[in-house]
Amino acid sequence: MNKMKVLVALVICAFLMVPMGLAKDVWEMAKSDVYKEKAGGMFARGLVNVAASPVDIFVQTVNRSKEGPPLVGTLTGMAAGLGCTALRASSGIVDVGLFWVPGFNGFPVSRSYDNCIEEETVAPVQPATFQQYVAPAATATAPQEPLITVSETPAPVAKHVVKKHNAYDYVKK
Repeated sequence: MNKMKVLVALVICAFLMVPMGLAKDVWEMAKSDVYKEKAGGMFARGLVNVAASPVDIFVQTVNRSKEGPPLVGTLTGMAAGLGCTALRASSGIVDVGLFWVPGFNGFPVSRSYDNCIEEETVAPVQPATFQQYVAPAATATAPQEPLITVSETPAPVAKHVVKKHNAYDYVKK
């Protein structure tokens, strides 16, 4: 009976996540300040990271084998892949276990399997100024520009069509 309750709870959580999962990217949802987006995003990101963590072993092994000497590259790739697998799986376990904690967004790993430690660089957001929210007509210094620009396109020029000849047209029959 206890297992049935856990199964029902997981199914309900999965159905509650579906609309949010279709709306945004899971990694972006997990970083959100809105609790319902963050909780669903972290739970889904955790499941994805736990399920896909073994992929790191293969990707790292293949990439390092291509880059370095055959034996050394393979061994360092396997070691890096095992480390990335452990990191991605533990990050996923933390996300699944603590998705419900408000204000905690987990310890995300990179989406890329090439380097699991690589951080995503995001351009800093510039604070908005009052001028960005005011319509150009309301400001005294803004030039008056038309909202709609109409441009005339020239009429299409009629081209002289030349008939292409077949090579057999020149052969006597």
